[in-house]
Amino acid sequence: MERSSSDKHFILVHGLSHGAWCWYRVVARLRAAGHRVTALDMAASGVHPARIDEVASFEDYSRPLLDAVAAAPDGERLVLVGHSLGGLNVALAMERFPRKVAAAVLLAACMPRVGRHMGITIEEFMRTITPDFFMDSKTMVLNTEQGARTAVLLGPNLLATKLYDQSPAEDLELAKLLVRPGCQFMDDPLMKDETLLTDGNYGSVKRVFVIAKADTSNTEEMQRRTVDLSPGAEVEEIAGADHMAMLSKPGELYHVLVKIANKYD
Repeated sequence: MERSSSDKHFILVHGLSHGAWCWYRVVARLRAAGHRVTALDMAASGVHPARIDEVASFEDYSRPLLDAVAAAPDGERLVLVGHSLGGLNVALAMERFPRKVAAAVLLAACMPRVGRHMGITIEEFMRTITPDFFMDSKTMVLNTEQGARTAVLLGPNLLATKLYDQSPAEDLELAKLLVRPGCQFMDDPLMKDETLLTDGNYGSVKRVFVIAKADTSNTEEMQRRTVDLSPGAEVEEIAGADHMAMLSKPGELYHVLVKIANKYD
C-alpha cells in the first residue's frame, strides 16, 4: 500500500440515513498504510445520540464535521471526503475553513456551485428520478420546534436494488440493521441561500469528483452532469462501483484517495 510523508488527515462523511460505519473497509485500508483517518457520524446518524427530530438545521446536522475541522491543529491539512448527500456537509466546511482543506473529494455526491443555493443539487436530482424511485422507503413527517419536516427511512428493497447492488451481501445486511431516518433539510434557509458559497472560500479549495460508474441510483450520466455544471472540478472514475463505492470497491477507492492526497501537498 502507498505511504505518504505528507501531513494529511482524511475525514470521511456519509450520505443520507447512513453513518460512519459505512466507511469501515476504507478506514481499515488507510490506517493499515499509516494514514490518519476519521469517519464521522453527522447529527442523528450512526451512533450519534440525537434523534432526527431534535436536529434543528442543516448546520446542526453538519456540526460534527464543522467541529472536527475547526479543531484540526494548525499545519494539519485535511482531505474531506463526502459521499452522496455528504457532499453538502463538506461544501459547508470548505466555505467556513478553506485554508484547512487540502482537497475535497466528492464521491457520487452532491457538488454545489458558487452562486446557486445548495438545495438546488437535491432539486435537480429529484427532477431526474421517477415517482417510484424510493420504492419501499418510508416517508415520515417530524414534529420539530421549527415546524413539520419530512424525513425518510430507506427501505430494504431500495438498498438492495439501487444502493448496494454491487456490494457484498454482508454489507447490505449491515445497512438494513443500521440505517436511520434521514432528512435533506430542504426547508432550511441555509439550503436556500444563494450567497452562501463564495469563490474566495468554497471556490478556492481543490475539488475532485469521483464517479461510481455502476451506480444505479445516481447514474454515471447524472454524475457527469454534476461535473459539467461545476467547472474546475477534477474527475476520477471507479469502474464497477455501485452507489456505496466504499463497500463495493474499497481497494480502488483507497488508491484514489491516496493519489489525491499525494497530489495536493
